[in-house]
Formats: sequence, C-alpha cells, structure tokens
Amino acid sequence: MSDVDERIARDFFARDLEEQQDLLKNTWCNECQEIDLGMVNPVEYEFLERIYIDGECAKCGEMTTTEVVYEDEDGDE
Repeated sequence: MSDVDERIARDFFARDLEEQQDLLKNTWCNECQEIDLGMVNPVEYEFLERIYIDGECAKCGEMTTTEVVYEDEDGDE
C-alpha cells in the first residue's frame, strides 16, 4: 500500500474560523525559508495518527505542509 493510500481525508473547513486562520498563518515555507507567510488552498488529512495540512505558500506558491500540534496549557505538547 502506498503512502497516499494511508492518508485519511479530513475537512479543514469544519474547523472554527479562528482556528482555520491560525493554522493557515502559522506556517514554514522551505522555498522562502520564512515563517508565517501564510498558506492557501488547504487540504487536511491524517497520516500515521498525525494531522497535517498541505497547501501553497501565500508568498511563492510552493507546496508546504504543516503538522497540527496542540499544546496543553503548560506549553507542553
């Protein structure tokens, strides 16, 4: 089975609007080598029990991937 077959599609737009905006803003672009440039055309999925969002860098258009990580109130993952 390929990696694509192991992905479980999720609905990014089912998230709260504020959470969507935060996730789209907090990004890293390997091409631009900058943080928080933003992401457009998000596609959310689960892979190996982790949640990811793929999209295009809002500055250069290159594909970028963000892992969704929730921190607890103490700042720990």
